Amino acid sequence: MTSPTPTIQALDGASIDGGLYGDITDFARHTPWLNGPVSAYTSYGVALFAVFMLAGWWLARRKDASVMAAALATPVAVVLAYVVNDAVKSVFTEPRPCRALPHDFLIEKCPPLDDYAFPSNHSTVVAAAAVALFLVDRRLGAVAAVAALLMGASRVYVGAHYPHDVLVAFATGAVVALAVTWSARRYAAPLVERLRGGALKPVLT
Repeated sequence: MTSPTPTIQALDGASIDGGLYGDITDFARHTPWLNGPVSAYTSYGVALFAVFMLAGWWLARRKDASVMAAALATPVAVVLAYVVNDAVKSVFTEPRPCRALPHDFLIEKCPPLDDYAFPSNHSTVVAAAAVALFLVDRRLGAVAAVAALLMGASRVYVGAHYPHDVLVAFATGAVVALAVTWSARRYAAPLVERLRGGALKPVLT
């Protein structure tokens, strides 16, 4: 007689910080005037980071080749962070809070069952962009970091994620972005310097 194959248990997010999640969604319940703006930001605010990345490229045109290499690597860091985060999601398969805590206040519609919560894709992407941009221009990176923190907070406020989903996502995005942009500054700068002397000069300087 063969023993049954063990099943992988999904992460129980509610047992980690479900109480804090409930406090935040209760706050959302009692601030209806804020629901609309936060919902709009959590849905469309990621587009703001595309603007930040364009600004990073523009600022890098006046700086040395290593900074331009980091600016060009920023979108790569963002995409790679998303891929890594999605892989983590598939391992932990944490149900969304709206599944585990169905009576808590919810602004954002509950996603399908196979759309897992841990870590937050939105938070990973914006954290990766903010960290990468900090290596391009500190002031721009600081502005992007504030916008990223607001995005992470909005994901909990609308009921889409637990706080730990956001915190781990921030860490994932930051680590991936540091690795990619640091590598770009170190190893891709000579290539950027050569390209600045050719047909791509108007784009890179």
